[in-house]
Amino acid sequence: MREWSPPELCPALALALALLLPTACARRSQDLHCGACRALVDELEWEIAQVDPRRTMQVGSFRINPDGSQSVVEVPYARSEAHLTELLERVCEKMKEYGERLDPGTQRKSYVRLSSQDGTKLDLSGVRVDGDVAASLKFACESIAEEYEDELLELLSHQAENVKDRLCSKRTDLCDHALHIPHDEL
Repeated sequence: MREWSPPELCPALALALALLLPTACARRSQDLHCGACRALVDELEWEIAQVDPRRTMQVGSFRINPDGSQSVVEVPYARSEAHLTELLERVCEKMKEYGERLDPGTQRKSYVRLSSQDGTKLDLSGVRVDGDVAASLKFACESIAEEYEDELLELLSHQAENVKDRLCSKRTDLCDHALHIPHDEL
């Protein structure tokens, strides 16, 4: 068996790192953006569910038509564009309530809530909590909310089913690996 000397070993190591590093960074970025998208949708759906379903708001034109009528319609407030837009402006702040979990088998990262919104106990074993994780997740969330605002508004205003999969996997490819991720409920 041949032994490698340090001068011969450096180019081989550099080549190996050059080949492996972009893949690891791309996967880490995909995991982060997928996790941010899924957390964003979870948080938006939770906030929508907290609004009284009887609450409505008037939308449309407040002009009076020639026949004396108005083109004003009552819509549920929870899924109104005004309410959803307001939620999109502040929902990414909730990313500080998430931690990062590394799957030992796949080495994929996922992001989990540190405390449930309904008071149930969560399993936080193996969850890493630090400011860098929260800041990265928040930045990714803000980027997604800005870039895909129209898609989010469309899906959420029409009470679409499986918004996480439809937005994060099918419309955006942020989670093209994630169709096997379980549908966790908050």
